[in-house]
Amino acid sequence: MRHIIDDLTNGRTSLGVEFGSTRIKAVLIDSQKQPIASGSHDWENQLVDGIWTYSLDSIWQGLQSAYRELVQDVKMTYHVDLTKIGQIGFSAMMHGYLAFDKEDDLLVPFRTWRNTITGQAAHELSQLFDFNIPERWSIAHLYQAILNKEEHVSKIAYVTTLAGYIHWQLTGEKVLGVGDASGMFPIDSTTGDYNGVFLDQFAELTQQYQLPWNLNAILPKVLSAGTVAGTLTDQGAKLLDPTGQLQAGSQLCPPEGDAGTGMVATNSVRQRTGNVSAGTSIFAMIVLEKELQNRYSEIDIVTTPVGDAVAMVHANNCSSDINAWVKLFKEFSALSGQKISDAELYPLLFNAALTGEKDCGGLLSYGYYSGESITGLTEGRPLLVRTPESRFTVPNLMRSHILSAFTTLAIGMEILVDKEAVAIDKLLGHGGIFKTPQVAQQLLAGAMSSPVSVMETAGEGGAWGIALLADYLTAAETSLEDYLDDVVFANAVVQTVQPEVTDVEGFKAYLETYKNGLPVEKLAVEKL
Repeated sequence: MRHIIDDLTNGRTSLGVEFGSTRIKAVLIDSQKQPIASGSHDWENQLVDGIWTYSLDSIWQGLQSAYRELVQDVKMTYHVDLTKIGQIGFSAMMHGYLAFDKEDDLLVPFRTWRNTITGQAAHELSQLFDFNIPERWSIAHLYQAILNKEEHVSKIAYVTTLAGYIHWQLTGEKVLGVGDASGMFPIDSTTGDYNGVFLDQFAELTQQYQLPWNLNAILPKVLSAGTVAGTLTDQGAKLLDPTGQLQAGSQLCPPEGDAGTGMVATNSVRQRTGNVSAGTSIFAMIVLEKELQNRYSEIDIVTTPVGDAVAMVHANNCSSDINAWVKLFKEFSALSGQKISDAELYPLLFNAALTGEKDCGGLLSYGYYSGESITGLTEGRPLLVRTPESRFTVPNLMRSHILSAFTTLAIGMEILVDKEAVAIDKLLGHGGIFKTPQVAQQLLAGAMSSPVSVMETAGEGGAWGIALLADYLTAAETSLEDYLDDVVFANAVVQTVQPEVTDVEGFKAYLETYKNGLPVEKLAVEKL
């Protein structure tokens, strides 16, 4: 307690704030790299005129709310006013599209990663570069706006991501961490910057539109982890803490995407390591030893926070439908007069899933709230399908929902393992779905047919990861890999679950039924 109070008083702390799809979380760590306080704010994207978006007001209200809760946590626990922070980092959902004019005004509402409206642009750019450009990438959004002849395109002065926008407003610096930048435009890992050949190809492709800007000039400057990316200005300090209590001058690390912070939070930045991040969306990140031999629409090539190439399998949908069903059971418990809290209900239902039949008893769940490029869906319709012979029980139902959250990911991972023979020494899971011990971990091990490890800090997630990247500014003479191995995770408690043969076989049967049923999901999108 004494050393924490000393760290707080002298500003030997690092703050990480991550903007997830449904929650903004702030984590403060001490000089020992351990979380000492946290705050959060729940928020939801809105579907406005067919676009998934968050308003700028909701961004700042959410940030201030999460930070205010963290400050209160510090005050209650340590009886100290938080006035000084050594290092700060911001991370957020990757990809998407935030375009500003020369007056720094937002030109169109923020288009998030969740939108699947850039199919033509993504296809044409993938063909041009011979490099997979997913629909959610910033360059796909920009090129689709060009193809659509949207009025705002000619007024663009700057394009960035959510993390890049927040960092810019708090420091005045138009920069981005290389991991987040790799979701805007392809990165050349040998230079740690945007791929120059692709920039030239894009310029030639768009020459006919006589655009008044050059792509490289409107993108953020790319920085690697360990680089000081600016300092908190007076205006930025007041944006973060409207009470005026927080002092300006904190150093900021490069803003990163949630993929990069997930790699850091699970110590998965070395080659042949991987992690699975499970939240509203789910993605696996495998750090590559060598380039893939072929291009696949199901696999993105992004980078670690220091620029090493990573194969990313991303599915838009994961926990939303699970949460909806848990909420339904919670409502029923209230109607029965015995209301059960979330803290009790999630473990109760998750543990029930372990007792379900290995193939879910014939139940089939599609937790698609939005489209999925891996399975060829432009929109989603949450769907539960069963036959008259299916065993409709709570354990089978919950097992089906949890397996469904992993199934689209498994389809993409088949390519890496079966077609490209990518070696994976360890796979770590993190995110809220792993909070109930063993359950999601065991089911994921069966789905991946691979051991899955979870650390004690799995629930801290990306906010802790970006706090560590902020702290890494104090140790940048060490490689990020060694900093994590030798300083942060040297004494980490890791629980590893081996895949059980019956779980593997049960998932294979479920996966086969899932693939066979995809036309039903597509028909639901078409008809409902």
